[in-house]
Amino acid sequence: MCKQLIKTDAFSADYITFDNPAILRVAKEDPLGFLRSQAKHVILDEIQRAPELLLSIKQLVDEDRKNRRYILTGSAEVMSLPKVADSLAGRIEVHDLWPLSQSEIRGHQSDFLDLLIKDGARIEGPKVTWNDIVQMLAIGGFPEAMERKRQQRRENWYKAYLASILQKDIQDLANIEGLLEIPNLLGLFASRVGGLLNIAEVSRIAKIPQSTLKRYYSLLVKIFLLVEIPAWTPNLEGRFVKSPKVYLNDTGLLCYLQNIEASQLLRDKNFAGQALENFVVMEIIKQLSWFDSSIQIYHFRTHKGREVDIVLENRRRELIGIEVKATDTPSPKDFNGLKALQALRPKEFK
Repeated sequence: MCKQLIKTDAFSADYITFDNPAILRVAKEDPLGFLRSQAKHVILDEIQRAPELLLSIKQLVDEDRKNRRYILTGSAEVMSLPKVADSLAGRIEVHDLWPLSQSEIRGHQSDFLDLLIKDGARIEGPKVTWNDIVQMLAIGGFPEAMERKRQQRRENWYKAYLASILQKDIQDLANIEGLLEIPNLLGLFASRVGGLLNIAEVSRIAKIPQSTLKRYYSLLVKIFLLVEIPAWTPNLEGRFVKSPKVYLNDTGLLCYLQNIEASQLLRDKNFAGQALENFVVMEIIKQLSWFDSSIQIYHFRTHKGREVDIVLENRRRELIGIEVKATDTPSPKDFNGLKALQALRPKEFK
């Protein structure tokens, strides 16, 4: 995307990637000298491999606030790196880039979130069949995977993608042993998408100590493979679940990890329901990333089992509940969770 940006008239910058070992070595040995030798507008790709640059970036930006601009990209949450000595507070904006949304794939802007917060607005969804939806779930939104029309070629790409993450990104974040355990662990979380995070249960099944598992889980979140949705709880006494729910960043990757193709999704309605929930959650997260208003995403669940898959809350504390069902015939009981949420905040519930 950054390479496409500098080909336009909108932004002029040099592009440097730290995938190049020679460039990486020079940058690490003399961070300030390396940056001073570059243009004032620079895109630094895979910045998590050279966290030593960040203090020098801070210094150069402070010297010339108006003219120096850096775009830092990476496949890991660089600001959480233990080597980062300064948060660059007041000097940096952070944007998470996910696999393509359906509106990006189809080339039109979605007004879904705008309509949700407007009083009396109705949402007219596109006319799609269940077969269409299943294809969306199976293919996902990674551009490289989408370009591969055959299932086997997509699977080969996912295999290489995960191998690259294990060999490079995770090692950049931390020197850890047991890299062979992480793909199996990711598969375990894939089988539980949309479920509550239960470290003790996963630890028992994976036969990994909880302390180690928590570290692995944190790494999978930092490299954006796993997405955590916190629980919404009212400021009231009551028995509400406070554990987060866990999803994968892409349903194409989810289907690969579960070894399920589109034809199997048509037969396995249970897994299709999980995949559909994962799909909707990620579509909303993607839209929230470019939405003008500040909206937080949660899930809601009581200890009696009433739940809402997605809860959106804005700064006015207005609530929007979204329930995901893979059925043509929703029943009255499917609305019990939404009614329970509405009862807690009747005035704010939209």
